[in-house]
Amino acid sequence: MFQTFDDENNVTLGAARVSGLREWLAANGLDGFIVPRSDEHQGEYVAPGSERLRWLTGFSGSAGVAIVLAGKAYIFVDGRYTLQVRDQVDLGVFTIESLIDNPPPSWIENNLGKGARIGFDPWLHTTGDVKALKAAADKTGAALVAVERNPIDQLWQDRPKPPLAAVEIHPIAFAGELAKEKLARLASAIGKQKATHAVLTDPSSIAWTFNIRGGDVPHTPLALGFAVLAADGAHQLFMDKRKLPMETEAYLTQLADLRAPGGLESAIIDLARSGAAISLDPVLAADRLRALVEDNGGTVISAPDPARIPRATKNKAEIQGARAAHRRDGAAIAKMLCWLDAQAPGTTDEIATVTKLEEIRRAVGEETQMPLREVSFSTISGSGPNGAIMHYRVSRATNRRLGDGELFLLDSGAQYQDGTTDITRTIPVGQPTEEMRERYTLVLKGMIGISLLRFPAGTRGMDIDAVARLALWKHGLDYAHGTGHGVGSYLSVHEGPQRIAKTGTEKLLEGMILSNEPGYYKPGHYGIRLENLIIVTPAEQLPDGDIAMHGFETLTLAPFDPRMLRADLLTRDELVWLDAYHARVLSEIGPMVDGETLKWLEAATAPLA
Repeated sequence: MFQTFDDENNVTLGAARVSGLREWLAANGLDGFIVPRSDEHQGEYVAPGSERLRWLTGFSGSAGVAIVLAGKAYIFVDGRYTLQVRDQVDLGVFTIESLIDNPPPSWIENNLGKGARIGFDPWLHTTGDVKALKAAADKTGAALVAVERNPIDQLWQDRPKPPLAAVEIHPIAFAGELAKEKLARLASAIGKQKATHAVLTDPSSIAWTFNIRGGDVPHTPLALGFAVLAADGAHQLFMDKRKLPMETEAYLTQLADLRAPGGLESAIIDLARSGAAISLDPVLAADRLRALVEDNGGTVISAPDPARIPRATKNKAEIQGARAAHRRDGAAIAKMLCWLDAQAPGTTDEIATVTKLEEIRRAVGEETQMPLREVSFSTISGSGPNGAIMHYRVSRATNRRLGDGELFLLDSGAQYQDGTTDITRTIPVGQPTEEMRERYTLVLKGMIGISLLRFPAGTRGMDIDAVARLALWKHGLDYAHGTGHGVGSYLSVHEGPQRIAKTGTEKLLEGMILSNEPGYYKPGHYGIRLENLIIVTPAEQLPDGDIAMHGFETLTLAPFDPRMLRADLLTRDELVWLDAYHARVLSEIGPMVDGETLKWLEAATAPLA
């Protein structure tokens, strides 16, 4: 399931589908309905049959919400998608709202009248989301009404069936810890939460906990399902057995009671009626689960998913795997950039570069006996003005040639069994302008600032986000996305809870992998983003220092384009870092390439200072 370039777009269908939803609202005594992009697991990538927002609106981004009323309809997106939403959605049907500046709770409070009844699917909203929505509705005298069956599922006549990709055991060599040991740790953590059970709704947590991987959603090796972990060790796993080969089923049977997904609700009801105290993560667990517990006499313990921090803090095997995956990926990127440099302006296009990169990654994987399993997300291949669309996804309709004098933004990643990668480089096609070079260097200064940072225990992502923006801010520039997201170990390329952003409240702990990706975007002209993955290193005492300090180790290995660099804008410390980084790239990647690629790499990593 690698990248496709289909042009499926529902712009012309939006009006008819919204009309069908309005008929359903009238028949069921509701004034409106909320359609989030999420599924029952609140993941970034969802199965085709869970793309309800896309089916209704045409919008294919990873974050968004629609609210449909009898006379009006609205779609909420964040800053990443302000351009994309205009291309994909019928603006004669939907009005665009900001998911950040005017999120649905604020919109409800300011726009709904007394007595309005707004429906929602409690499986698609977390307990935290519903709490905020209900509080807003209460202020205006409106009512939030949970529906038994999602109307989109009733209207969507050719809705795809749930996926049944085979589930495989993730080898201990890459996992670094046996599943039974992880389960024992989590059982202890559940007890410390004063709970008897915890429901795992995030398939990444289930994959990590049970050392399994699947293929139910694009780009991330997840097997969709739920788990109910018990402090006493009587664990239950709810997963369709049709996805379990004989070996995997026998393995999982030793760890948990295997049950069909349809049995989850009755299991929760039984536990609640027995007086169980069930831990639910307020930012992950569906509100339907809360209702099942509370309506049947159980107690809800609002607490974080107990697997999230253990999963995010990589162990020695996972760190070694990440380093190996990035060396392999670095060799593929070097071959790709060398190939790209040899193409005359105007002779290749966005789709061709994506296809070529996948081809090279496959070949390197075969050479190193670690096959490319998947791309870790849909490659962002943006030429000229398309590069200014932060989460641009090329299609046959939008495909552009790489034109002379333009910048080309290439943001891609790979899934290998030993690690997940994510890298962005911005490449000039022909001669870049001085403005392009200046702003590229300002973005690079932000990346280097994060790379050089030392910070004490307890530092959060929000505490360091500004470091990546300082050089841009001094020139009156900025970017409308976070600086870094967490990354999993052969799991989600966008892993929580760690992130470097204004909203990054999680402490940065040893072993967490994050991206480091400042950028600059000039709408209608070009985009610049530079991205390395980094890992939080152990806290060490600095010479003459009073406090032990964490730092970052850079995992990604690929040069920055020397044609784009303004050495006069870099400080001595920044130049020293850049030359040392390039020397490391040549040292680690050089032995993995030869011929023209090696010559290209030697030139691209030549010292500046």
